[in-house]
Amino acid sequence: MTDTLSLLKLRRSVPPQFLSAPGPDAGQLEELLTIAARVPDHGKLVPWRFIVFSGEGRIKAAEVVAQAFRNRNPEAKPEQVEFERARLLHAPVIVGVVSRAAPHVKIPEWEQELSAGAVCMNMLVAAQAMGFGASWLTNWFSFDRSVLTTFGLSETERMAGFIHLGTPGSVPSDRDRPALSQIVSHYGADS
Repeated sequence: MTDTLSLLKLRRSVPPQFLSAPGPDAGQLEELLTIAARVPDHGKLVPWRFIVFSGEGRIKAAEVVAQAFRNRNPEAKPEQVEFERARLLHAPVIVGVVSRAAPHVKIPEWEQELSAGAVCMNMLVAAQAMGFGASWLTNWFSFDRSVLTTFGLSETERMAGFIHLGTPGSVPSDRDRPALSQIVSHYGADS
């Protein structure tokens, strides 16, 4: 079995609370983003883009999320606000993958959205291959227009997900995976 197949068979998301520094440095991040961008892209539309949250930018983004949570939940307790703020403070580097899917004469928006999902998956696999832990999450603020606008998304853009990157302190045990007999069918096969 090749190293690639072994990696794919064992790939595991690592929740952000188990990720710490160091995260990918500038060179490693450039390599990760380059690999992430090598996905099927019907029509070469590049229907996605990246926003990197690291250093001071990550702290500012966490405050945006905390303020949006306060606005939505004026009765929230301080510890609830802190919990929401911390969502973007665990991993040292977070990459927002923005879907720019739009109507097109030949390429359905669904295909463009799938391309953004493939970007996220490529980044997860590449991060693990580089020795980092990673997790692909959305959370409520991925759908909060005030947060997205503050993060620089246009009205037509959506967040495909936040990829949290760092060094895993520990990796949780693997979750149950579906049995192939439950998810595979063969069209036209004799019964």
